[in-house]
Amino acid sequence: MSTAPQYYSLLGRLKCCVIIPTYNNHKTLKRVIDGVLQYTANVIVVNDGSTDTTVEILLDYPQVNQVHLSKNKGKGNALRTGFVTARNAGYEYAITIDSDGQHFPDDIPVFIDALIADGDALLIGSRNMAQEGVPKKSSFGNKFSNFWFWFETGIKLEDTQSGYRLYPLKRIPEHYYTPKFEFEIEIIVRAAWKGLPVKNVPVKVLYDVNERVSHFRPFKDFTRISVLNTVLVIISLLYIKPRDFILSFKKKSLKQFFIENVLESGDSNTKKALSIALGVFIGIAPLWGLQTVLVLSSAYLLRLNKLIAFAFSNISIPPAIPVIIYLSLKMGSLFIAGGKTLDTATTFDAIKQNLAQYLVGSILLAVLMSFLFGMTAYVLLTALDKNKIHKNA
Repeated sequence: MSTAPQYYSLLGRLKCCVIIPTYNNHKTLKRVIDGVLQYTANVIVVNDGSTDTTVEILLDYPQVNQVHLSKNKGKGNALRTGFVTARNAGYEYAITIDSDGQHFPDDIPVFIDALIADGDALLIGSRNMAQEGVPKKSSFGNKFSNFWFWFETGIKLEDTQSGYRLYPLKRIPEHYYTPKFEFEIEIIVRAAWKGLPVKNVPVKVLYDVNERVSHFRPFKDFTRISVLNTVLVIISLLYIKPRDFILSFKKKSLKQFFIENVLESGDSNTKKALSIALGVFIGIAPLWGLQTVLVLSSAYLLRLNKLIAFAFSNISIPPAIPVIIYLSLKMGSLFIAGGKTLDTATTFDAIKQNLAQYLVGSILLAVLMSFLFGMTAYVLLTALDKNKIHKNA
């Protein structure tokens, strides 16, 4: 017995529509629309400036919400147009399905079942890229995309390029920067950065070389995707990863942090002490504005404990800044010819007036304090370990 009627009403209650972006796919468009209409009447077709018989085909579907763009501007633009149309019509979810016939409308229940079971998520249909008939360039491109998505978000997926997806319209970004195929990468990366779960669900796929028309231009579109991934990687390294790291750190109380990440950490006492020394050095050194990025990248390169290093880089919290400035200028006056003692200098104006003195002094202070903190930490941690051994003996 067909389950289509059951999902027909279910999509309506969920305020879910199906968006079909299309460009010169007149051979397969009718089959896709007919298949989708078995599951829902909430259909939006975005005709992206087709020059074939698409317009004539759509005349047979007056019940379908149609958007006709005068010029072809790319799949990304067509999808964005579909999202705006869906939101304006009051829909909360949208399933996107390509019009080239590679997707099966009878997989729509897979997305709905996953939505009901797991709640809001951006769901991507995972195709079997190892099956016979899948072009090698598609399989390679998918693996390439999967790797960079993992690098940018930390989420591992089997398929990041499938156009068969379910989007929670209220939780995805509203503004985008890319208009063509690379849009489908931008939206899933930025949705993941917003905290929206991005998951795969299994779907079937058909690659019919006689009917399927692909508008992917290997050189141009691969170049655009590579440029986008370069930008996303830079944003991820300089902002997203430090932001997420800081947020995870702030969720812990100070006591909990020291117990879990210092006392009970599996790292050696030497590694912990060096991590503390690194954090203190970067926290005091004249690197304001770059401290978070530098301490995390340095800890990563030196294979130290990133959490401990980051925690101790916060030695330069606002209440401590006047003291750090004062001590830096004091220490600098000992090594800069004609340096002033500046007994009352605790402001940034003092830095401007005596920049060389401050820079030399702050670096020397950073070295001294990192050594003292590191050595003290090592001694205390070693003593605690001996005390534990003595108690357990």
